[in-house]
Amino acid sequence: MRQNLVAQTGRGLWIGIMALYFLVPLLGMAIYSLWAGGSKYDLSAYVQILQDPKFHETFRLSFGLAIETIVISFALVIPAAFWVNLRVPGLRNLLGQLSVLSFVVPPIVLVGGLTTLYKGPEWFVGTPQFLVAGYVVLSLPYTYRTLDTGLRALDLQTLSEAAQSLGSGWGTLLWRVILPNIRSAVLGASLLTLAIVLGEFTLANVLLFNTFAVYINYIGQTQGTPAAALSLISLAITWVAMLVMLRVGRGRVQLGGAK
Repeated sequence: MRQNLVAQTGRGLWIGIMALYFLVPLLGMAIYSLWAGGSKYDLSAYVQILQDPKFHETFRLSFGLAIETIVISFALVIPAAFWVNLRVPGLRNLLGQLSVLSFVVPPIVLVGGLTTLYKGPEWFVGTPQFLVAGYVVLSLPYTYRTLDTGLRALDLQTLSEAAQSLGSGWGTLLWRVILPNIRSAVLGASLLTLAIVLGEFTLANVLLFNTFAVYINYIGQTQGTPAAALSLISLAITWVAMLVMLRVGRGRVQLGGAK
Protein backbone atom coordinates (compact mmCIF):
# COMPACT_ATOMS: atom_id res chain seq x y z
CA MET A 1 0.00 0.00 0.00
CA ARG A 2 2.75 2.38 0.98
CA GLN A 3 4.76 1.50 -2.12
CA ASN A 4 1.75 2.24 -4.33
CA LEU A 5 1.28 5.59 -2.60
CA VAL A 6 4.94 6.48 -3.11
CA ALA A 7 4.76 5.42 -6.77
CA GLN A 8 1.61 7.48 -7.37
CA THR A 9 3.17 10.48 -5.62
CA GLY A 10 6.31 10.13 -7.74
CA ARG A 11 4.31 9.93 -10.95
CA GLY A 12 2.22 12.92 -9.94
CA LEU A 13 5.33 14.94 -9.09
CA TRP A 14 6.98 14.03 -12.39
CA ILE A 15 3.86 14.92 -14.37
CA GLY A 16 3.64 18.22 -12.48
CA ILE A 17 7.26 19.07 -13.29
CA MET A 18 6.76 18.28 -16.98
CA ALA A 19 3.56 20.32 -17.05
CA LEU A 20 5.37 23.31 -15.53
CA TYR A 21 8.21 22.86 -18.03
CA PHE A 22 5.77 23.32 -20.92
CA LEU A 23 3.21 25.66 -19.38
CA VAL A 24 5.47 28.27 -17.75
CA PRO A 25 7.05 29.42 -21.07
CA LEU A 26 3.59 29.50 -22.67
CA LEU A 27 2.25 31.56 -19.78
CA GLY A 28 5.17 33.97 -20.08
CA MET A 29 4.61 34.27 -23.83
CA ALA A 30 0.89 34.87 -23.29
CA ILE A 31 1.55 37.62 -20.75
CA TYR A 32 4.10 39.26 -23.04
CA SER A 33 1.71 39.09 -26.01
CA LEU A 34 -0.84 41.08 -23.99
CA TRP A 35 1.65 43.74 -22.89
CA ALA A 36 0.94 47.15 -24.44
CA GLY A 37 3.64 49.16 -22.68
CA GLY A 38 4.05 50.25 -19.09
CA SER A 39 1.44 48.55 -16.93
CA LYS A 40 -1.14 48.30 -19.70
CA TYR A 41 -2.31 44.96 -21.09
CA ASP A 42 -4.76 44.42 -23.93
CA LEU A 43 -5.45 42.38 -27.07
CA SER A 44 -4.00 44.90 -29.51
CA ALA A 45 -1.26 42.51 -30.68
CA TYR A 46 -3.82 39.84 -31.54
CA VAL A 47 -6.04 42.36 -33.29
CA GLN A 48 -3.04 43.60 -35.28
CA ILE A 49 -2.14 40.09 -36.42
CA LEU A 50 -5.70 39.03 -37.23
CA GLN A 51 -6.31 42.23 -39.20
CA ASP A 52 -3.11 41.84 -41.21
CA PRO A 53 -4.02 40.68 -44.75
CA LYS A 54 -0.66 38.89 -44.99
CA PHE A 55 -1.64 36.62 -42.10
CA HIS A 56 -4.73 35.36 -43.90
CA GLU A 57 -3.00 35.25 -47.29
CA THR A 58 0.01 33.24 -46.13
CA PHE A 59 -2.06 30.90 -43.95
CA ARG A 60 -4.45 30.12 -46.82
CA LEU A 61 -1.48 29.48 -49.09
CA SER A 62 0.28 27.14 -46.66
CA PHE A 63 -2.95 25.35 -45.77
CA GLY A 64 -3.69 24.79 -49.46
CA LEU A 65 -0.17 23.49 -50.03
CA ALA A 66 -0.61 21.16 -47.06
CA ILE A 67 -3.80 19.71 -48.57
CA GLU A 68 -2.04 19.17 -51.90
CA THR A 69 0.90 17.53 -50.12
CA ILE A 70 -1.42 15.22 -48.17
CA VAL A 71 -3.30 14.13 -51.30
CA ILE A 72 -0.14 13.44 -53.32
CA SER A 73 1.60 11.70 -50.42
CA PHE A 74 -1.35 9.41 -49.79
CA ALA A 75 -1.71 8.66 -53.50
CA LEU A 76 1.92 7.51 -53.53
CA VAL A 77 2.30 5.89 -50.11
CA ILE A 78 -0.97 4.04 -49.47
CA PRO A 79 -0.91 1.83 -52.61
CA ALA A 80 2.82 1.15 -52.20
CA ALA A 81 2.61 0.31 -48.49
CA PHE A 82 -0.51 -1.80 -49.05
CA TRP A 83 1.07 -3.82 -51.86
CA VAL A 84 4.31 -4.38 -49.95
CA ASN A 85 2.50 -5.54 -46.80
CA LEU A 86 0.17 -7.78 -48.80
CA ARG A 87 2.38 -9.29 -51.50
CA VAL A 88 6.07 -8.67 -50.79
CA PRO A 89 6.58 -8.21 -47.02
CA GLY A 90 10.27 -8.91 -47.55
CA LEU A 91 10.63 -5.43 -49.06
CA ARG A 92 9.08 -3.77 -46.01
CA ASN A 93 12.43 -2.94 -44.39
CA LEU A 94 13.86 -1.59 -47.65
CA LEU A 95 10.86 0.65 -48.22
CA GLY A 96 11.06 1.85 -44.62
CA GLN A 97 14.73 2.74 -45.02
CA LEU A 98 14.09 4.58 -48.27
CA SER A 99 11.31 6.58 -46.63
CA VAL A 100 13.66 8.10 -44.04
CA LEU A 101 16.32 9.27 -46.50
CA SER A 102 15.02 12.83 -46.18
CA PHE A 103 16.32 12.85 -42.59
CA VAL A 104 19.91 12.74 -43.88
CA VAL A 105 19.38 15.29 -46.65
CA PRO A 106 19.45 18.90 -45.36
CA PRO A 107 16.58 21.05 -46.69
CA ILE A 108 19.04 23.41 -48.38
CA VAL A 109 20.44 20.45 -50.36
CA LEU A 110 16.89 19.44 -51.25
CA VAL A 111 16.32 22.95 -52.61
CA GLY A 112 19.40 22.63 -54.81
CA GLY A 113 18.23 19.26 -56.08
CA LEU A 114 14.75 20.53 -56.88
CA THR A 115 15.97 23.60 -58.74
CA THR A 116 18.44 21.49 -60.73
CA LEU A 117 15.95 18.75 -61.56
CA TYR A 118 13.00 20.95 -62.46
CA LYS A 119 13.85 23.65 -65.02
CA GLY A 120 10.28 24.04 -66.20
CA PRO A 121 7.54 24.49 -67.05
CA GLU A 122 7.34 28.03 -65.75
CA TRP A 123 3.67 27.73 -64.79
CA PHE A 124 4.75 25.11 -62.24
CA VAL A 125 8.25 26.17 -61.16
CA GLY A 126 7.25 29.80 -60.80
CA THR A 127 4.29 29.10 -58.50
CA PRO A 128 4.11 28.04 -54.83
CA GLN A 129 2.88 24.62 -55.98
CA PHE A 130 6.53 23.91 -56.76
CA LEU A 131 7.04 23.62 -53.00
CA VAL A 132 4.75 20.59 -52.87
CA ALA A 133 7.46 18.42 -54.46
CA GLY A 134 9.79 19.22 -51.57
CA TYR A 135 7.07 18.94 -48.95
CA VAL A 136 6.18 15.44 -50.11
CA VAL A 137 9.80 14.37 -49.59
CA LEU A 138 10.06 16.05 -46.18
CA SER A 139 6.82 14.52 -44.92
CA LEU A 140 7.47 11.05 -46.37
CA PRO A 141 9.08 9.51 -43.23
CA TYR A 142 6.13 10.50 -41.05
CA THR A 143 3.49 9.66 -43.64
CA TYR A 144 4.91 6.24 -44.48
CA ARG A 145 5.58 5.18 -40.89
CA THR A 146 2.13 6.22 -39.70
CA LEU A 147 0.25 4.58 -42.57
CA ASP A 148 2.42 1.46 -42.48
CA THR A 149 1.64 1.02 -38.78
CA GLY A 150 -2.07 1.26 -39.54
CA LEU A 151 -1.82 -1.28 -42.36
CA ARG A 152 0.17 -3.74 -40.25
CA ALA A 153 -2.66 -3.82 -37.73
CA LEU A 154 -5.02 -5.23 -40.38
CA ASP A 155 -5.40 -8.73 -41.75
CA LEU A 156 -4.85 -7.55 -45.30
CA GLN A 157 -4.95 -11.03 -46.79
CA THR A 158 -8.39 -11.80 -45.39
CA LEU A 159 -9.81 -8.38 -46.23
CA SER A 160 -8.48 -8.56 -49.79
CA GLU A 161 -9.79 -12.06 -50.43
CA ALA A 162 -13.20 -11.20 -48.99
CA ALA A 163 -13.50 -8.03 -51.08
CA GLN A 164 -12.34 -9.72 -54.28
CA SER A 165 -14.70 -12.64 -53.73
CA LEU A 166 -17.51 -10.07 -53.84
CA GLY A 167 -16.26 -8.68 -57.14
CA SER A 168 -14.25 -5.69 -55.91
CA GLY A 169 -11.31 -4.46 -57.95
CA TRP A 170 -8.10 -3.10 -56.48
CA GLY A 171 -9.35 0.48 -56.56
CA THR A 172 -12.58 -0.39 -54.76
CA LEU A 173 -10.64 -2.52 -52.29
CA LEU A 174 -8.37 0.36 -51.34
CA TRP A 175 -11.08 3.03 -51.28
CA ARG A 176 -13.97 1.20 -49.60
CA VAL A 177 -12.25 -1.48 -47.51
CA ILE A 178 -8.70 -0.49 -46.59
CA LEU A 179 -9.02 3.28 -46.12
CA PRO A 180 -11.95 3.13 -43.67
CA ASN A 181 -9.98 0.66 -41.55
CA ILE A 182 -6.89 2.88 -41.32
CA ARG A 183 -8.81 6.08 -40.69
CA SER A 184 -6.90 6.89 -37.49
CA ALA A 185 -3.57 6.42 -39.27
CA VAL A 186 -4.74 8.62 -42.14
CA LEU A 187 -5.79 11.36 -39.71
CA GLY A 188 -2.49 11.11 -37.84
CA ALA A 189 -0.44 11.31 -41.03
CA SER A 190 -2.56 14.25 -42.20
CA LEU A 191 -1.95 16.15 -38.98
CA LEU A 192 1.80 15.52 -39.11
CA THR A 193 1.96 16.66 -42.72
CA LEU A 194 -0.08 19.77 -41.93
CA ALA A 195 2.28 20.67 -39.09
CA ILE A 196 5.34 20.13 -41.30
CA VAL A 197 4.03 22.28 -44.15
CA LEU A 198 2.84 25.10 -41.89
CA GLY A 199 6.19 25.23 -40.12
CA GLU A 200 8.61 24.60 -43.02
CA PHE A 201 10.79 27.67 -43.58
CA THR A 202 13.95 26.79 -45.52
CA LEU A 203 12.40 25.66 -48.81
CA ALA A 204 9.98 28.58 -49.03
CA ASN A 205 12.54 31.18 -47.98
CA VAL A 206 15.26 30.05 -50.40
CA LEU A 207 12.79 29.70 -53.28
CA LEU A 208 11.35 33.15 -52.43
CA PHE A 209 7.77 32.12 -51.68
CA ASN A 210 5.94 33.96 -48.91
CA THR A 211 4.39 31.13 -46.91
CA PHE A 212 3.05 31.10 -43.35
CA ALA A 213 6.42 30.10 -41.88
CA VAL A 214 8.17 32.94 -43.74
CA TYR A 215 5.54 35.36 -42.44
CA ILE A 216 6.09 34.13 -38.87
CA ASN A 217 9.84 34.63 -39.25
CA TYR A 218 9.34 38.15 -40.62
CA ILE A 219 7.04 39.15 -37.75
CA GLY A 220 9.48 37.64 -35.26
CA GLN A 221 12.35 39.74 -36.62
CA THR A 222 10.48 43.03 -36.93
CA GLN A 223 7.89 43.11 -34.13
CA GLY A 224 7.75 42.15 -30.47
CA THR A 225 4.39 41.45 -28.90
CA PRO A 226 2.72 40.62 -32.26
CA ALA A 227 5.35 37.89 -32.73
CA ALA A 228 4.37 36.34 -29.39
CA ALA A 229 0.70 36.63 -30.29
CA LEU A 230 1.30 35.01 -33.67
CA SER A 231 3.19 32.13 -32.04
CA LEU A 232 0.27 31.45 -29.72
CA ILE A 233 -2.21 31.68 -32.61
CA SER A 234 -0.13 29.14 -34.56
CA LEU A 235 -0.04 26.86 -31.53
CA ALA A 236 -3.80 27.18 -31.12
CA ILE A 237 -4.31 26.20 -34.76
CA THR A 238 -2.25 23.05 -34.18
CA TRP A 239 -4.21 22.19 -31.03
CA VAL A 240 -7.52 22.66 -32.82
CA ALA A 241 -6.33 20.33 -35.59
CA MET A 242 -5.34 17.72 -32.99
CA LEU A 243 -8.70 17.98 -31.22
CA VAL A 244 -10.55 17.59 -34.52
CA MET A 245 -8.47 14.52 -35.35
CA LEU A 246 -9.12 12.96 -31.92
CA ARG A 247 -12.83 13.71 -32.12
CA VAL A 248 -13.19 12.24 -35.59
CA GLY A 249 -11.16 9.18 -34.60
CA ARG A 250 -13.25 8.69 -31.45
CA GLY A 251 -16.43 9.03 -33.47
CA ARG A 252 -15.17 6.31 -35.79
CA VAL A 253 -14.51 3.97 -32.86
CA GLN A 254 -17.97 4.60 -31.39
CA LEU A 255 -19.58 4.00 -34.79
CA GLY A 256 -17.70 0.74 -35.14
CA GLY A 257 -18.79 -0.30 -31.65
CA ALA A 258 -22.42 0.49 -32.41
CA LYS A 259 -22.28 -1.69 -35.44
